[in-house]
Amino acid sequence: MNDRYQHLEPQHIPERLGLLSATAADPFLTEDLLRGIQGHGGVDLAKVVEPLSEDDPRWKVEPLRELIEDAPYKGRENRTAADAWLAPRLHAALRINRREAADQRIWNHLALGVAPDYVAWRHMGAPTAKSPEPRISAARFKGVADRQCFSRLWWAAELFRNGADYSPVEAACSNQDLIHTVLRVSLIDHRPTAQALVRVLQKGIATTGREINGLMAAVNTAGATLVYDAMVEDEPRDPDDLRHWIAEAENAPPVDRHELPIGPDEEPVPEESIERLTAYFAELFETAPVRGRTLQV
Repeated sequence: MNDRYQHLEPQHIPERLGLLSATAADPFLTEDLLRGIQGHGGVDLAKVVEPLSEDDPRWKVEPLRELIEDAPYKGRENRTAADAWLAPRLHAALRINRREAADQRIWNHLALGVAPDYVAWRHMGAPTAKSPEPRISAARFKGVADRQCFSRLWWAAELFRNGADYSPVEAACSNQDLIHTVLRVSLIDHRPTAQALVRVLQKGIATTGREINGLMAAVNTAGATLVYDAMVEDEPRDPDDLRHWIAEAENAPPVDRHELPIGPDEEPVPEESIERLTAYFAELFETAPVRGRTLQV
């Protein structure tokens, strides 16, 4: 981990993930921690964590902690680059379903009990006129899915992966505005839409924060009157594919640091559907409400 925040690593790191409620987490979110001055020892926090099943190998902390420790080396020049590296690997290492991922308590524990030093490295804010002291937002430790340090990465990987292929996740996470915006809208749960948005980004049609926000506004507005499910086809998802992938967690090899991991063996989105929606979104973008852009009449 980056030496600057190494002192925030808890002296006691748990062996297994557990559930840490927001209320139980509050006393440990001190001003000293949020300013990156001093963390907690870990022992007292462990006393308020609800344990998960001892028989489930998925809750082992060591492989997660090792991944998280490696992430800063991928973002030495640009901290956001660590997101694109860590998101698919976190998803592949922590094999959970959406119901389990929706429980914010597991993410609270990962951020505060296992890797507060990483949260500080990744999300320490810059000084401002109102807040001259650099500070981490408490929402990075225990916040909603699109703000919390680790849940946002897991959900980005879940929503942007194309079946077993994590490469669209890398592309999506390279643009903070894209993942921040789309994690807040239910429309993104439509797989062809997610893949088309990545394709729009890759083709350079919309790349800046203002452009992404304008495009998403147009996509959402059009989605109010146009059912994207009816516009393009998608392969049905077999829940057994995900269950089988999760069941293999105990025997899965360590997540590769150099090559992208392989996700659940689900059918990918038909290429024809992605191309059709990409072309449609490109048309929408031509008249999208992008702040600072003057439309040509």
